[in-house]
Amino acid sequence: MGHAEAGSGHNLDCDIAILGGGLAGGLIALAVHRARPDIRLRLIDADSVLGGNHIWSFFEGDVDAAGMALIEPLITHRWADYEVRFPAHSRTLEMAYHSIRSDQFDSVLRETLPADAIQTGTRVTSASDDHVVLEDGREIAANAVIDCRGAGDLDALEGGWQKFVGLELELTAPHTLSRPIIMDATVDQIDGYRFVYSLPFGPQRIFVEDTYYSDGPELDAEQIEQRVLEYAKAQGWEVASIVHREKGVLPVVCNGAFGEYWRSTGAVPKAGVRAGLFHPLTGYSLPEAVRSALFIADHADLPGEPLHGRLFARAAQGWRDASFYRMLDAMMFYGADTANRYKILERFYRLKPALIARFYAGRSRATDKLRILSGKPPIPIRRGVGAILKNQRRKSGHK
Repeated sequence: MGHAEAGSGHNLDCDIAILGGGLAGGLIALAVHRARPDIRLRLIDADSVLGGNHIWSFFEGDVDAAGMALIEPLITHRWADYEVRFPAHSRTLEMAYHSIRSDQFDSVLRETLPADAIQTGTRVTSASDDHVVLEDGREIAANAVIDCRGAGDLDALEGGWQKFVGLELELTAPHTLSRPIIMDATVDQIDGYRFVYSLPFGPQRIFVEDTYYSDGPELDAEQIEQRVLEYAKAQGWEVASIVHREKGVLPVVCNGAFGEYWRSTGAVPKAGVRAGLFHPLTGYSLPEAVRSALFIADHADLPGEPLHGRLFARAAQGWRDASFYRMLDAMMFYGADTANRYKILERFYRLKPALIARFYAGRSRATDKLRILSGKPPIPIRRGVGAILKNQRRKSGHK
């Protein structure tokens, strides 16, 4: 790779400038540095730390062996199996589940990357595929720029929202959980499909998150935090202190104009949620963030313009491949009333573990899709068909 000159004739400040030090941007930096330590990186984030304030969790089946090798140093908690609870049945699935904490993410990045590769506390005001302008007026010339600074224009997408508030709790006595409960839908169904998610981090330490699949993005964090504490009390857990808080609102996509979404953040190579790379139903972005990081590491010599073309083509294909999940979202949001949305997931969790694993990884086979849709439907057939037709009409309007 030529380090001396940019296409404009100016000296290059780096080979690849990555905007945003969250999950997508940080993984790209790790993957590129591991594969090509000769590549000069610049990882730029407006915050003082990398990764923000997050706990990312994933199923081991979400990533392949190469992906696991990349993220292995980031993992802070591991379990061999997990549990789900619904009004009609509960189940333990022997599928490994892992969590990554943002403080570990920040620590590994700083230990692994060269010191001059990380630039935190720095806001970007404008970017092109080979040039970045910072808030303080400094400019960075790069062979390629990759933008990972969160979502684009969500008005270009249509559907519902997954919103959550999580508390990490220190308890006065052991909680006795030996595995995560990733979905407890036995709780009152408020504001759409609601479930509670619990991760046992230690004998007296547990992370409890209250999650909603809702029609609107409004999030009353104080009220939901109180529900988390009420849930903990109902489980017999006495809270000594709250040691960590987290909240978020993620799009759950039924349809939309993918090209418009991509263009909303300019003609810059993109990755992560900014590139539309997240599971339409779960909002999960980690599996695709890992795949994108490995893909970019394999194309690290490309200048900005051709890299933009490769990444757009890859993301657009991913959008097309995810049409089945968007159809399921339409059935949930357009076909099921808010009090009965849980029945869709309740039925899903009676299926084979391998099918469930492929679903969360966004890798469902044709036979998986037939199995998910076959049998007695969790919502009335007429409403389900009506939801699909309604979604098709909306989809046509976005073309």
